[in-house]
Amino acid sequence: MAKKKNITALFIISAYMDYVLEHGEQPKNVYAFAKENNFDEAKFYEFFSSFKALEENIFTTFGNNTIELLSKSEEFETFDARNKLLSFYYTFFEQFTANRSYVVHSLTADKKPLQSLHLLKGLKHVFTDFVEHLDLKTLDLNQERLEKIQNRAINETAWIQFMLTIKFWLDDTSASFDKTDQYIEKSVNASFDLIDNTPLKSIVDFGKFIFKEKLDIRS
Repeated sequence: MAKKKNITALFIISAYMDYVLEHGEQPKNVYAFAKENNFDEAKFYEFFSSFKALEENIFTTFGNNTIELLSKSEEFETFDARNKLLSFYYTFFEQFTANRSYVVHSLTADKKPLQSLHLLKGLKHVFTDFVEHLDLKTLDLNQERLEKIQNRAINETAWIQFMLTIKFWLDDTSASFDKTDQYIEKSVNASFDLIDNTPLKSIVDFGKFIFKEKLDIRS
């Protein structure tokens, strides 16, 4: 049988995810993987240097796809920073849910949830770049160095919040992952209220939600 010629990164990603889900582990090596999917091993290395690089790229692709989907919405451009971030969250987790079997296996198989943080390095860059372009309101420090530190702190805090949301989603057993949607809304609103120094109603509301969910998990 002739080798397939029009091999794309997306084809390789899809074939790899299918293999992992069907076998519960990654292929033994690139040669065997390429042979099983009827393409030359060299084609794999045109896009990825290793299975590790491919796995990281999968999560980066989730982030890039989210940005691309949002950019196609004229309504998105009219949103304020809070609603743009909410839109990112909801769109991203729709993709995560559509690929839940692979994501859960990749992030939790034979390890504690989110222990494989190296898989999310590329996604972190996509996400923090998105947050940076939201132009969030910050203190006017009048010193470039301090402002850079402040912006970096905001990006890192936003990333930690995003990671905690992924952890919540991994543990969520509610129908249609409805509790994750609630978590997203309450956590994002709480973080923006902290930035805006507005009343603490949403922060208290978020705290109550987390407290209740922890009790539900333990019961």
